[in-house]
Amino acid sequence: MKLFEALNFHRELLNRLHASGARIDDVCYLDLYEDYSRMVKNGDKVSYIVAVLSERHSICVRTVYSLVKRLSAECMPCTA
Repeated sequence: MKLFEALNFHRELLNRLHASGARIDDVCYLDLYEDYSRMVKNGDKVSYIVAVLSERHSICVRTVYSLVKRLSAECMPCTA
């Protein structure tokens, strides 16, 4: 299957995700966000969580903050 065919087949879902503010790269960070949520629930401080996740996932601290903010946001309503 060519990339075009995969995108075309999933066009409606991809359009809805795009309209709701999702980025295709966000799927790479779902485990990071799950770790973040678990650690917050356990009562860890956010600065500690971000430092640990930055090290664990080999990304900068600022990127962790940006990802958490984006993945925590409510989806924008889709206009159909």
